[in-house]
Amino acid sequence: MIQTVSLPSALALVGASVLFYFVVFPCFEYIRDPKGLRKFPNMTPLAAISNLPFMLLAYTGARSSHLVQMHKKHPVIRIGPNALSYGDTRAIKDIYGHNTKCIKDGQYRVGAGEYYHLADVIDRKDHARKRKYLSAAYAIKNLEGWEAKVLDKTVRLMAHMDKCCTDPLPKGETIPREDEVNLDWRKWANYFSLDAIADIGLSERLGFLDTDDDRVTVSRPDGSKYTCHLRECLYDNARKQSYIIWSYDWYKVLDKLTNYAFPSFCRMGHNGQMWDGIPTELTTRRLKRYQAGEPLEDFFSALMKNKYGEDNNVPFGEVVSEMNIMLNAGSVTTALALTNVLFQLLKHPEVLQKLRDELDEALDPDEVYAPYPKIKHLPYLKAVLDESLRLFPPTPHNLPRETPSEGCRVLDDWIPGGTTVGMSALVAHRDEKVWHDAEKFIPERWLGDKGKSLQSYFLSFSAGARGCIGRNITYLEQEIVLASIVRRYDFALPHPEWDLQREETMNWLIKDMPVKVWRRDLKVAE
Repeated sequence: MIQTVSLPSALALVGASVLFYFVVFPCFEYIRDPKGLRKFPNMTPLAAISNLPFMLLAYTGARSSHLVQMHKKHPVIRIGPNALSYGDTRAIKDIYGHNTKCIKDGQYRVGAGEYYHLADVIDRKDHARKRKYLSAAYAIKNLEGWEAKVLDKTVRLMAHMDKCCTDPLPKGETIPREDEVNLDWRKWANYFSLDAIADIGLSERLGFLDTDDDRVTVSRPDGSKYTCHLRECLYDNARKQSYIIWSYDWYKVLDKLTNYAFPSFCRMGHNGQMWDGIPTELTTRRLKRYQAGEPLEDFFSALMKNKYGEDNNVPFGEVVSEMNIMLNAGSVTTALALTNVLFQLLKHPEVLQKLRDELDEALDPDEVYAPYPKIKHLPYLKAVLDESLRLFPPTPHNLPRETPSEGCRVLDDWIPGGTTVGMSALVAHRDEKVWHDAEKFIPERWLGDKGKSLQSYFLSFSAGARGCIGRNITYLEQEIVLASIVRRYDFALPHPEWDLQREETMNWLIKDMPVKVWRRDLKVAE
């Protein structure tokens, strides 16, 4: 005779199972302490038994800023049942250095698509394969060949800025009229970075700088089309991921459940799906031009063939994946960096004047745009950029690594295998033992031999063999744009105390930066 289980009994069984899995077993593991992690201070009392506290912290949009404060007291903090955050810059070489045995952890696996790209690939051999053919695409000789593309976008950016120019701010006044604060530098820096990276990567003219609009039209696999705002889709995709990815085992489930439970997550998920179609669409367009024999110099062509003209035989899905990360990271971080550096210069007029003096000496009076060969070795320009990147790294969170199966030493502790370890760039850049007056904007710290020694503690591009391969591209873009605009224009914020509003997702996003802009009198400056 078959016995049926009543509904109350079934619910009780489910409840007991949930209680055991999420509460009893984690508490038991905490007490058993198989990895010896209980000796480290907890971020919160519950952080040692659940990833939920860190997910709640991520939802505030200020997780790295919170860790900065905690690491002032503790060099190592347990931020999850199997995750440690480090605050001592000596840990950088152990976790990220060229000789580290740590690999990228499970976050990159659960966040990856069907094909890994260079930034999320975990396997060392696969990473070496990718790095081999991608390094040719990112080579300095290619970057300097792409200067014309960056200059083209700079010309288009400045054409809009010319239209926004008003009369100079009256002498002695610091607050411009509201109607003259007519340029959102954050948005236009992003238009620039998207247009530039699409041209560098795919010879694609998105035209955002020309139209003041970021709408794109994408074809679905079934032939239908949709139109969306690229920036909204890109940022919502990263925003949702930043809230829930910290629980690796449950990420895929949470990704689906939150779409049903919360309207805001549903919107973010929908925008994320629309973003996924954009790199595929742009790469498909470029592939058709490539197959038609159109001669184009871009990242795509360097990806398809090696320097000897031989096919790399990269699967199309992998090409799309590499273009995805290039369009994503290659646009977001550059736009954030350009926004931050101009803001810092406006807050520190003495630094701005020193930079202008260097540029005025390097450039001819009639040069409207800064040619890269004339500015690429200017020490103060590079120092200003690096100091802004230090103070406000576009990607501030601790890029997680996993200790090898046999374990390894991090700082003074032996950390068992399979443990997540990491150090936030923001935390590293606030270490007063390395960065004197760490909260202050001091470009001079980067000059001379002392400045060179600081590179070991500079995490804005990560470090070691897994450091950002695209750093030369963003420096090329930032140097040309910043040199061109600060020499040609003057700016004013809405008022002297005005500040940027920030939100940490997978990057440290910035809301609008409205400014008044007017043309400088270069003759007077000379």
